[in-house]
Amino acid sequence: MSTAGHAFRDNLTMLRRNLLHARRYPSLTLNVMLTPVMLLLLFVYVFGDVMSAGIDGGHADRSDYVAYIVPGILLMTVGMTSLGTAVSVATDMTEGIMARFRTMAISRASVLVGHVIGNVIQTLLALVAILGLGFAMGFRTDATPVEWIVAAGLLTLVTLALTWVAVGMGLASPNAEGASNMGLPLTMLPLLSSAFVPVDAMPGWFRWFAEYQPFSPAIETLRGLLLGSGIGTKNAVLAVAWCLGLSLLGYLWSKAQFQREPKR
Repeated sequence: MSTAGHAFRDNLTMLRRNLLHARRYPSLTLNVMLTPVMLLLLFVYVFGDVMSAGIDGGHADRSDYVAYIVPGILLMTVGMTSLGTAVSVATDMTEGIMARFRTMAISRASVLVGHVIGNVIQTLLALVAILGLGFAMGFRTDATPVEWIVAAGLLTLVTLALTWVAVGMGLASPNAEGASNMGLPLTMLPLLSSAFVPVDAMPGWFRWFAEYQPFSPAIETLRGLLLGSGIGTKNAVLAVAWCLGLSLLGYLWSKAQFQREPKR
């Protein structure tokens, strides 16, 4: 078998390993999904009328706010599931399995690729579940089939970018608790974005950060695709640029951390 064939086989083996872990220990996936679900229920059924009135100039309509908030919750789900990847990688490091993989005749990249692809698959399944909940709560979309495909591509690209960053966090952390703490920005940045309120409603000194941080352009682009309101060139370019930049940064960081000799 060629070198490329061996690498492909190793990637599939590591992917299977991570999917088996997710199936046998679903608690981590369910725990990271709990926060987006609770926020969706809370902001729609408790704060929905008030929030929609603030956005629509005094006209309270919970269904309008469901349409507004679902894209933000979808991106928050991506961040939360990526945090779970950081914890899983850190657990592998502390339990010694990473050190064992370093001594085996396998493609080193496959160890990281298995985590990344495994998380992308799990995240896409989680997004389907969250989107289903949104439809049950009254979310409706005017997206065309092409816009749905582009939206799915955007979510996959964001997931890939954040997962590589999360893998680097897991490798750099001394333990699972450290990985959870290091991954705090993945859970906080969606709260400081346009997920719940428009950036125009924020104070001027904070608006610039909220508008240009990684999550807001992706949320606005996804919102435009799903609601048929237009994505805007600036948001689309920023979203793709952030995804490509974070993917490259996360990959290089993860590769450097994995190749580093373990401390004795």
